[in-house]
Amino acid sequence: MNEASQLYWNTYWDKQKKEKPSKVSAWQFGGNPDYLAQLVIDGVKTATCSGHILYEIEQEPLPAVNDYSIILNSKDEPLAIIKTVDVKIMPINEVPEEFAIAEGEGDRTYRYWKEVHVEFFTEALSKVGLEFSEDMLLVCERFELVDEKK
Repeated sequence: MNEASQLYWNTYWDKQKKEKPSKVSAWQFGGNPDYLAQLVIDGVKTATCSGHILYEIEQEPLPAVNDYSIILNSKDEPLAIIKTVDVKIMPINEVPEEFAIAEGEGDRTYRYWKEVHVEFFTEALSKVGLEFSEDMLLVCERFELVDEKK
């Protein structure tokens, strides 16, 4: 985590009347970080997903309920803090329409979500020598906005 994110995290928790969680991560949304972060701030985006295999390759832990994340823009500047409220692992071809709409992107239709995600994961997987398939496992995460950096 960069210095600006650590400062934002510490400042946020200094104002709270409860103990600061020990675990936090800082990251950008894929594709278009600035646009997607703004959707979170605007309350439109309340879900995200990632390829399960990519967590394995990068040896990263899967998100869990009550995890906190600092959302970064394309310049790695902190914009907001979110808290994970639900995590499910499912094949991309079984993601429900309601979840796709909660991702808040484009015209907020399932069709748009599917097209964009197939394209994104096809490219991401090709970079690590893998091919996309309709039963690729996704880590589907729902979150709530905890704080927006002013």
